[in-house]
Amino acid sequence: MTEILEGPIAIARGVEQLAKGQLVAFPTETVYGLGADALDPAAVDRVFALKGRPSTNPLIVHVSGIEMAKTLVEDWTPAADTIAKAYWPGPMTIVLPKAACIPGNVSSDGPTVAIRCPAHPCALALIEAFGKPIVGPSANPSGRISPTTPEHVGDGFPNADLVVIDGGHCRAGIESTVLDLSTDPIRVLRPGIIGVHAIRETLAQPVECDTIADASEPARSPGTIGAHYQPRTPTSLVKSDQLSSAKPTTVLIAWSIDAHPSGGELIAMPSALSAYASAIYRSMHDADKAGANALWIEQPPQATTPEDIAIRGAIMERLRRAVQS
Repeated sequence: MTEILEGPIAIARGVEQLAKGQLVAFPTETVYGLGADALDPAAVDRVFALKGRPSTNPLIVHVSGIEMAKTLVEDWTPAADTIAKAYWPGPMTIVLPKAACIPGNVSSDGPTVAIRCPAHPCALALIEAFGKPIVGPSANPSGRISPTTPEHVGDGFPNADLVVIDGGHCRAGIESTVLDLSTDPIRVLRPGIIGVHAIRETLAQPVECDTIADASEPARSPGTIGAHYQPRTPTSLVKSDQLSSAKPTTVLIAWSIDAHPSGGELIAMPSALSAYASAIYRSMHDADKAGANALWIEQPPQATTPEDIAIRGAIMERLRRAVQS
């Protein structure tokens, strides 16, 4: 059975599980991760098996800082050093040619590895206490809504032999930006709350966006192939002027109204985009529990500043993948 623990006892149990080649769910500032020893191929296989994750979808390796990251790559480049010093700990994943110590299943047998240092005290405490890097894809069945609370993890894996470290609600709420530093030009493979405008300024060089992956090849980044983040309830992404036509059996996730126009359930969202990002997965989980026939998600508010444009773009990328065709 899934066991939710908090505090030092949770970290100690998590390290114990990792050392045995078992799994532990841990909080980050983005979403909860499903952790295993990144250097143990058998433990990594358990992550894929529990999630039902395709082997062509690589994993992000979580590290305690730059020094640990350097041990996982062929060459720690000046661009990697600049990005890590600017955004770590934080929601920024970097892709570089991998070192020989990285098991093939971590990288889907590709030549690169994705690495990040999470900005959550529980995640950092777990990695530092374990003393080794930890893989950490979202702690949910593959394709479903990412978890931002320990309860979401338990709902996704109610019968797993899994320790869940309770770190509260994840404040960022959506997955990290993934930046491929192994290509020329450098490319954003997955958008996040750190936008391409900020990355260009940080690196003082061109950075492109390439978030459409070739499904015939192993991905260089997680979250770029196929449907993701999907509720179990049939879901539509709608504009504000469509909300009034919702049926009473439709749950609305909306920011621009105070009540469901048809009298059904409304899950109110904040209009500030950073707060919207933090709340969207939790709201989608709540909507799934309502037992409605349909879920309508109102498109997030428009953005004006570069920071908000990046956040809105990341939210929209997730919501488009969440819509069931």
